[in-house]
Amino acid sequence: MTMPGSTTGPTLGFDDYTLYSNLSDDELMQLAIERSLSDPHNATSLGEAGKTSTALGRRTVQCRVNPPATRPNPSNPPREDPSHRPPTANPPDAEQDPIVKAILNGDVTTVRAMARNRGNNILQPDKYGWIPLHEAAYYGQDQCVRILLGAQPGVINKCDLKGRTALILAVEREKVACVEALLEKGADPDLANKDRESPLYKACEMDNAEIVAMLLNHGAVVNKYSIHGWTALLEAVSRNNVEICEMLVQNGANLSPTNMYGFTPLSTAAQSGHVETLRFLIKHGADINREASDGSTALYEAAKNGHEDIVEILLSQKADANKAGKKGLLPLHIAAQQGNDGIVSLLIKATRKSSVKRSGVSPLHLAAEFNWDNVLEVLIEAGYDVNAMLSEDRSMMYEDHRSTTLYFAVANGNVDATTMLLEAGANPNLDTFNPLLVAVRQGSIELVTLLVEHMANVNAYVPTHPTSFPATVMFSMKYLSMLKYLMDNGCDALSCFSCTYSSGTHPPLQETSERDDLRYNTDTHRNTGEPVQFCEIISTRAISRWAGPIIDVLLDYVGQVKLCSRLTEHLDSFKDWEVIKEKATPPRRLMQLCRLKIRQQVGIHRLRCINKLPLPPRLIKYLNHEARNQEEFCEY
Repeated sequence: MTMPGSTTGPTLGFDDYTLYSNLSDDELMQLAIERSLSDPHNATSLGEAGKTSTALGRRTVQCRVNPPATRPNPSNPPREDPSHRPPTANPPDAEQDPIVKAILNGDVTTVRAMARNRGNNILQPDKYGWIPLHEAAYYGQDQCVRILLGAQPGVINKCDLKGRTALILAVEREKVACVEALLEKGADPDLANKDRESPLYKACEMDNAEIVAMLLNHGAVVNKYSIHGWTALLEAVSRNNVEICEMLVQNGANLSPTNMYGFTPLSTAAQSGHVETLRFLIKHGADINREASDGSTALYEAAKNGHEDIVEILLSQKADANKAGKKGLLPLHIAAQQGNDGIVSLLIKATRKSSVKRSGVSPLHLAAEFNWDNVLEVLIEAGYDVNAMLSEDRSMMYEDHRSTTLYFAVANGNVDATTMLLEAGANPNLDTFNPLLVAVRQGSIELVTLLVEHMANVNAYVPTHPTSFPATVMFSMKYLSMLKYLMDNGCDALSCFSCTYSSGTHPPLQETSERDDLRYNTDTHRNTGEPVQFCEIISTRAISRWAGPIIDVLLDYVGQVKLCSRLTEHLDSFKDWEVIKEKATPPRRLMQLCRLKIRQQVGIHRLRCINKLPLPPRLIKYLNHEARNQEEFCEY
């Protein structure tokens, strides 16, 4: 069995208890006091602790609203880190200084007696830097505070290892009576902790108007900065407390202080959606267009965080919607990126299109990139150019050097956005890498059909990876129905049968993985300056298994051709493909040659709307390869 003694001094062990078991409680307490006085405390000095303690920042660029400081839990405090001193309510098995126990129990009589008897020992800090005055302030024992200060008034501004005075602790715990007692006894209202957070700042952080008023009445300085550049007003605005803001401004608070990120109170209110404090600051003359370190304004922050009511208020007060941040984006851009069509509608009226053009990116690009169809519709109705191109420096940020809004929509597989843009007049042939190639590569017949119907180039190539035949053929080899659809709409099949080696010996194939086949072939030829040939691509491990059916489809769209030795080799490798080889053997049937000639006369563009041409239905069916035998055609 043990009795509580000093946290650093001796304790009464089992033998002591047996020896003094006949003593009363008061006599045992006196004995504990005497032992405590005879054993000096070995508390860590403030200077030494200050060298090892670390001030941790609690705010980030993304969120300037400061959460309430974490208060210690009296029931089970962690004791490991002396720079984060918890309250002294120890677990049952721990030791406790008798005077601290008396303070926690509110035993004013015992505290008075011990303070009178202990003299200078009430100055002795524990290993966390706390003295009894800190305990009394923390637990709201205002009478104990007065008694301790009566005995030792010089301890009133003594700090713990985190630089906190008893006043700061009382403010953090919102112990109003203790705050009042400390201020009346002369506590310094401006003495800050190691994070340079003053009592007034902490009172604003606790959202306590009564304590704020008390500190101001005792001359607290209102414009002190914390280590992160926050002032009491910034903190009050982040809590949306107009009452505290009013008191601070009446006492000379600067309306536009900036924290370490350049954020002002107005920006904080706009970011957090605090309408009341925003109106208050505007009413008192806060600079509505003040920029933060990253160039953002209050309007930009409101748009970014989706506060439509704040945007409306700021615009009504002539906030400049044409101020761009350091990344060149306007509030309209960020609203489009966030998908808020209401805010976009408000900003469209206040944003000059010349400002948008200077930025090098249209809000349409951002709406399409993030799949905000509602915003896309609003911008199109407002007359934004669906063919606006990204500036070169912004286009270079993407590996495929995309430039148009349509490309973003197709790359996302967004059929609705693609339809909307094409119907609004988007040109599908402006990008270096044609959006049709993206759709073909995705295997999306719906997107491919949309693009082809709006005159996408069915014979598109990839400039950076030259081939001797259209890249549309290369990307559609695994989708035979799509390949046929492209051929029906004028894709060049003849170039697939043009081979520089013809019936001669072809170079040996390089062994690569299926995944790297296409990349290897195009990269290898790009280095030599020679385009990749159809027979090389179809011979890759990923495609060769479909060589016969692919060649079969292509033969329907060419006349007299000669298969190169490699294509012949493929057709010879599978018995069922013999009929395909025979199909290529000259001469081609007259019906096939006639069909090709008519298609040539009709022209590639009219082939796409052939069903609308004034031609007999059976002829249209024949031209679309739907009439496959001579008898069916001759009936016409």
